Amino acid sequence: MTVDEGFHKLVTLVALRSLSLMKKVFQIRSLIFSMKHFLIVALLLSFTVCVAQIDTLKQQSLTPPAAEKWTLKQCIDYALANSLSIQRSNYSVESSEVDLRQSKFSRLPSVNGSVGYGYSWGRGLDPVTNSFNSTEIRSSNISGNASLPIYNGMRIHNTIKQNQRSLAASEYDLAKAKNDLILNVSNLFINVVFNKELVENAKFQLASSQQQLERTKKQVEAGALPKSEELNLDAQVATNEVSVVQQENALALSILQLKQALLIPASQGLDVEVPELDPEELVIDQTRDEIFDIARKTLPEIKSAEMRIQASRFGVKAARGNLYPRLSLTAGINTNYSSAQEPVFYPDGGFQFPTMRDGSDRPPFAYVNKDLSAGVYAIEATGTYRNTYLFKDQIKDNIYRTLGFQLNIPVFNGYSSRATLQRSIIQNQQAEIDALQTSQTLRQNVETSYNEALAASKVYNSSLRQVQAREEAFRMMEQRYNAGAATSFEYQVSQNDLYRARTDLTRAKYDFIFKKKVLDFYQGKTLEF
Repeated sequence: MTVDEGFHKLVTLVALRSLSLMKKVFQIRSLIFSMKHFLIVALLLSFTVCVAQIDTLKQQSLTPPAAEKWTLKQCIDYALANSLSIQRSNYSVESSEVDLRQSKFSRLPSVNGSVGYGYSWGRGLDPVTNSFNSTEIRSSNISGNASLPIYNGMRIHNTIKQNQRSLAASEYDLAKAKNDLILNVSNLFINVVFNKELVENAKFQLASSQQQLERTKKQVEAGALPKSEELNLDAQVATNEVSVVQQENALALSILQLKQALLIPASQGLDVEVPELDPEELVIDQTRDEIFDIARKTLPEIKSAEMRIQASRFGVKAARGNLYPRLSLTAGINTNYSSAQEPVFYPDGGFQFPTMRDGSDRPPFAYVNKDLSAGVYAIEATGTYRNTYLFKDQIKDNIYRTLGFQLNIPVFNGYSSRATLQRSIIQNQQAEIDALQTSQTLRQNVETSYNEALAASKVYNSSLRQVQAREEAFRMMEQRYNAGAATSFEYQVSQNDLYRARTDLTRAKYDFIFKKKVLDFYQGKTLEF
């Protein structure tokens, strides 16, 4: 091989290697390019899915789930049946009933019994014979006692009267808790109805703007109006769409607040039935003083305060009874058993002589001591000791009974009775202050509600006249705009004025309705719409 041939082969090999390397590079670049496109497409798809999910969540949060419509009575009944505050008030009533029952049973005798069993060993006292001996003793004691109060300064009687008034006060507190719940649910219910009507007003304004936009587009296409008129109305439609969304948000929030008052989960569907309400039928035909007089006689918080005053007065009398002597009739019964009772000796007719000192078995009948004193050996009878004094026999034989009178005279007991009396007097004074405060609060609430209802009626009448004027002005402006005598800006101003007037009328309407119903509620009337 020549040098030229070798050089040619080398160049050819390098060229082939370069082409192979470039091919691989292009393959890698195309792969990277494909991956970039794939990542871009994947990101776009993910973004589209996220946007769709966000839109879905917005729709779910703005639109309450469809459900059967509830009336105000159904909402109130459900709230009363499930309210935790009502359940707490019910437990307070039950606790007062227990106190009253206990005070009544205090008139009956108190009877108590006890049973004891013990085991002892070593030198000790026999609980039956009261003698000391060193043995193992099993003993038992059964006793019962009773005490009947005869006189205790009328303390039990006054305590019963006190607990009766406290029970009545608890029942009135329960009624007040129900009234507060009814007012709260009614307010939230009427707020939902109010927002539903505002949504309808916003949708009506949006529909009117859309119709006018379609009409303007045709006129712009025909050359009768400039393009700016169409753009102005298009912006107005967008503004009205925002108003619809805002009112739907307010409606969803009011429904959520009603659900929370009813202890219903937010995920559960709830809708309310819009009642037929006519403010023209609501007339304030009584003065604030007349309404307050009726409320003071009917509302439970006033009666509860009066019952607590009476209960505190009887509490003072019951506490004063602790300063007087107490007379009681007492009775008792007791019996016991002991295993150390002396066993009974049963002789068998034989005799036994003692053993002599020298170990002989034949002791003499007489003997002489070293000091020449005479003595006789004792002769012991033979037999057995048997414990035939059984448990039931001892229990029966050891019974003893007591009956008597006990008079307790308070002399000095650390000032506890006097302190109890003074505390009860202070509680009575506090109850009277609380009653005055409750009455004053009720008067202020009635006067405030009366002024608010009167002002709401005036606002409603003014808003009604305003809507009538705005409707006529908008009708004339619409005719002028269609005839080309008015601009889209003037049309938008007139439409917005009409929308605000209708919104103010709706707000004034339901505000007056609720304020008037509150006045009826103070008069003991059923809260119905």
